[in-house]
Amino acid sequence: MAQDHIYSQFYNAPIYLNPALTGQFEGDIRVNALYRNQWTGLSGDFSYLSASADLNLQKLNSGVGLIFNRSSEGTAYLQKNNIALSYSYIIGGDDFTLSFGLQGGITNQKLNWDKLVFGDQIDIVNGVIPGGISGAERPNVDSRFYFDAAAGGNVVYKNFMLGLGLHHLNRPDESLAGYQTKLPMRISGNMSYKLALIPDQYDRDGTYLIPSIVAYKQQNVMSFSFGTQFKYAGINAGIWYRNDGGSQGNDAIVFSVIFDIFNRRTNGEKFRVGISHDATTSKLNYTNTSGTSEIGLGYEKYWPNSTNYGRANGLRCYDFY
Repeated sequence: MAQDHIYSQFYNAPIYLNPALTGQFEGDIRVNALYRNQWTGLSGDFSYLSASADLNLQKLNSGVGLIFNRSSEGTAYLQKNNIALSYSYIIGGDDFTLSFGLQGGITNQKLNWDKLVFGDQIDIVNGVIPGGISGAERPNVDSRFYFDAAAGGNVVYKNFMLGLGLHHLNRPDESLAGYQTKLPMRISGNMSYKLALIPDQYDRDGTYLIPSIVAYKQQNVMSFSFGTQFKYAGINAGIWYRNDGGSQGNDAIVFSVIFDIFNRRTNGEKFRVGISHDATTSKLNYTNTSGTSEIGLGYEKYWPNSTNYGRANGLRCYDFY
């Protein structure tokens, strides 16, 4: 029943959500970083990091980028480190944009075997035996490399956006136990609508309500989040509901706030800080988990004397988030 990690601030990890969003922003270069610390009240480490940099090559109708993903899970610190190249081809203009993306990279998965505790290391009365050595057979390998591929598409028509991402297209073998275990494909879908609260406003610093839904399916596990963001100038506040689609049902209520700092005197430069917190509503409950927190950072700018500066009118897909 395990599946890939997902981010509450999906809009601050655009290339992780969908390769077709590579190069989809107002500027020439963009850098993003998002860190998630999940269920801090439980033992073991559940932390995730995504960092990316991409270029908007408008003259080539393309976007290119590099993304690094890291996850660490459990008391044995099962770790995955992935680095991948991302490319998108973009068709259209300001009112209509269609993009297709491809992504490919290398993942390393490894396990700290010495951190595992087996039944023969536990005393029925005293618990874990100090210095106890298990008779469990150690696997031949505790680290594995594999190629991982993804693809996606995204369309924007005026104030409406719809995207679809396909991850682990090649279904790589990630087993550390000596038998084949193929990583199931993850399908992600995103949909947003940008509602101007002041008629005929197209400024990115205006006032908007942005309802969105994001859904994920990986083998027999499905989850979805829906909510809305209220955007006023450089401040963006949101509330979201997430459901895991299975026996647990309710998963979390998410609260988020984003601060976008604009400085038009430096040729469209923007710096972003995003903070969110998941209040657990599943059977794990908030008292046990202490919830989940994320912090995201983003930076965008134009090159000096860029020919792209000032072309956007506030309707491109990157203005949804």
